[in-house]
Amino acid sequence: MVERCSLDNLVRARLKRWPQRPPGLKARRGQNAWLRCRPPEGTHKVHPFLKLPGSNHWRTLPDGLWLNFGGTPEDPYVDIFAVEACSTSQNLLDKRSRFAPSTHSMLAHCPVPWLLAPVTATDSTPRWRITGIFREQPTHPATLPVREMRVLYGLTNRDYDGFVRSQLAHAHEFFMPLDKLTEENSDQNPALRALVKRTSITANFLNY
Repeated sequence: MVERCSLDNLVRARLKRWPQRPPGLKARRGQNAWLRCRPPEGTHKVHPFLKLPGSNHWRTLPDGLWLNFGGTPEDPYVDIFAVEACSTSQNLLDKRSRFAPSTHSMLAHCPVPWLLAPVTATDSTPRWRITGIFREQPTHPATLPVREMRVLYGLTNRDYDGFVRSQLAHAHEFFMPLDKLTEENSDQNPALRALVKRTSITANFLNY
């Protein structure tokens, strides 16, 4: 348990250094606005979470979560990039099940205090202004449909090697060793940035 808590704290500490847009992803054409939701800025305990329609108790809280807001005030949506650190194979199975393809639509719930708070300690712009989907300051939480998702799993070296040899990743899944995810300045690792870059939906199209 102590090791697990230590790993969780290390993962959060590293991910807090990652920028508002996942490292390696380039801004694409059209309306889009990336914001990091987890780990939260500072000591704030109010932050977005993922859920299924009609569910008020079961929430998915990834170790790292970025929302890319898009659409219009009449038809808003988010794309998500999540990071999950898995210390055991059972932990991986549990977390993969939460992001498995489903007939249900996943929703991203954004509380009002989080939307009204500044983007970062050095940028006082309220988050709701960055999203581009609000005409005025929100007074109610925003629950938005998830259009597309990508999940990056960090595995122990043993589990990672075993997964590479015997498993097949789904289209929305990406994997890397935990020690690379938790290393100092991991967001500057060229190999990690190249992996995250491949999570962009623009990677499915010819660039000319």
